Amino acid sequence: MLLLASCVSSTNKSVKEEWVSLFNGKDLEGWDIKINGYELNNNFNNTFRVENGLMRVCYDEYDKFTNEFGHIFYKTPFSYYKLRIEYRFTGEQVAGGQSWAFRNSGVMLHSQSAASMGLNQEFPVSIEAQFLGGDGISERHTLNVCTPGTNIVIDGQLITQHCNESTSKTYHGDVWVTAELVVLGDSIIHHIIEGDTVLSYMKPQIGGGSIPEGFPLAEGTLLKEGYICLQAESHPVEFRKVEILELTKEER
Repeated sequence: MLLLASCVSSTNKSVKEEWVSLFNGKDLEGWDIKINGYELNNNFNNTFRVENGLMRVCYDEYDKFTNEFGHIFYKTPFSYYKLRIEYRFTGEQVAGGQSWAFRNSGVMLHSQSAASMGLNQEFPVSIEAQFLGGDGISERHTLNVCTPGTNIVIDGQLITQHCNESTSKTYHGDVWVTAELVVLGDSIIHHIIEGDTVLSYMKPQIGGGSIPEGFPLAEGTLLKEGYICLQAESHPVEFRKVEILELTKEER
């Protein structure tokens, strides 16, 4: 496991970190919505909403989920940054949701833009830091990495497997969890949960079998920047904090 302190100078407590909230707690200003099968910013069935200061993914207006996988994108791309998200799963999965999508969400890093997605494209080309909640019984790691249209490198080896597990503990119930991502362009990405680094990988790049037809970047192209988006995959989830700290050259 690579040491986080070797590449980010946040350990220097004399420097005050200036975090910026991407979510204003009032509405979805600054965010774009893309739901599979619907045009850009068609918030089908009010899937994404803000209530009581929380960004929520809700399915109370659905009769049945039929692959309306959704993503909500912040308007600005980023390259070198730390991202902090507080999330929790709530309630029951909507009828029709796949078993693997039970208490399943995530944040997409270095993503293509919402506007560039196809009408019937389920997931953006991106690196996903996956959020998983426990079922009350079994072990289920969170902050895994999944790679729609991408590949990564771990310990010098190109990883083409779609999802790779972290070493995190399992979080059962409707508990708030704090996830932090350290993203350093096309070099390295760290996944941190409740202060513990549970996964690190390098060289995020285009690859795999789910690259959309006509995608403008060739396989093997390193991803040094992109959009941040949150997922809706059929289970209700809430976000109460989405904040970013862009890194200076000295902090990278």
